[in-house]
Amino acid sequence: MFVGDILLSRNVQEEYNCRNANPWETLDSLFRTADLVIGNLEGAVGNPANQINSPSESPVFAIDSADIQLLAVAGFHAVTIENNHSLDLGLSGKSSTQKALVNNHVRCISLDNSPYFFPTKDITCSVIAINLIPNRDGTCHEIPSLQILQKLRLAKSLSDLVIVSIHWGSELLEWPNTFQREAAKWLIANGADLIIGHHPHVIQKPELIDGKPVYFSLGNHLFDQKYPTTKVGLIAEIEIQHGYMNCKEIKTITPKNSFFPVIRETSKHLFESIKINRQRLTVQDIQLIPESIGPEGKMIFNAYRNKQLLWKSHPMPLRAAQLITIGDNQTHLFTLESHFSSIDQEINVRPYVYHIDYEGITARWRGSALAWPLLDAQVLPKAPHILCALHRGDAFISPGVNKSNLHTAAYTWNGFGFNMINDSASCKACDELYNLP
Repeated sequence: MFVGDILLSRNVQEEYNCRNANPWETLDSLFRTADLVIGNLEGAVGNPANQINSPSESPVFAIDSADIQLLAVAGFHAVTIENNHSLDLGLSGKSSTQKALVNNHVRCISLDNSPYFFPTKDITCSVIAINLIPNRDGTCHEIPSLQILQKLRLAKSLSDLVIVSIHWGSELLEWPNTFQREAAKWLIANGADLIIGHHPHVIQKPELIDGKPVYFSLGNHLFDQKYPTTKVGLIAEIEIQHGYMNCKEIKTITPKNSFFPVIRETSKHLFESIKINRQRLTVQDIQLIPESIGPEGKMIFNAYRNKQLLWKSHPMPLRAAQLITIGDNQTHLFTLESHFSSIDQEINVRPYVYHIDYEGITARWRGSALAWPLLDAQVLPKAPHILCALHRGDAFISPGVNKSNLHTAAYTWNGFGFNMINDSASCKACDELYNLP
């Protein structure tokens, strides 16, 4: 279940303090039926006096750290924090929010730790949190972007259902704007199976775009705006059975003289029997199931054989994961990870190659960044023995010089490292993969 915007300050805070009640007391039994309940938390934990200076007239939503427990008591398993209020109190406020959520056993999803993997029963869901509305410091994420493309690709390679939670659109507009539609099509074309939108503070009617469900805006869930349309919200209820997804909606309303949501209309079917692409990263007969841990963006692999857990990997700051084949048809795990290197004095993308067997996961190769500083790398879909790399224009001996002049290179894994290859077909395929002329 997904809900819209959640406010834990202003009049909402005054109501639950005055009533000494949890805002979700009437939804408790509903939330307990779900394997996963996620909302979008607007604001930051801290003192409102610490708000950052901004020409924006947007209000500041400062949250008392003690109030985060309300989310846990209500049954929220996770919240996304990518929105135009996550930096109301600066980076320290965002960090305090993450710590408060972790301390209350509510998982915190940001772009940095996206995709966040949730293995649930026999399904692995991944959630990517994106904010397209400028914060008080003027920053927001961009679509299209290589960073979000990488996250979509990683989510698609390791999970059965790729969910994008996105803050976008125009406030109080009851239909999606042109950019929302364009962004939705790009996200779906690059791997999103389900899009959950918020920010307009009113409901925008869900649609199918290219066969995928898009909840453009769930409206307010727990908020103190008083326009009639802002007092109604949607809960997106997603059921997955036998490889198919059914999407429903539950309508909520905040009664007169209250901001607490109650059910207005029970579950209503929207989209049915949408096939999901079940992904299982398998080496020999070992299935690698990802699981996110903590707010830092690291994850582990749980290795299963015949549904029996064999081992767990070490925590990995993963950016990409694919299978790569060497000359004798042995399959290894190729990853991109974020690590510091003394070569360029940066925390950057580093390629790794792992051997997988019944005993565990063993690093066969830890690279700096191949021949030049690296932005991205992926195995060619139709040639799993060829690695295409997208390089920055600078070099390790002169970092930062012509950094924006991107180029590609093709490599093969020789069992001990990577060799660059120069045949025209492979080079052309890599240029096409990254849309370079």
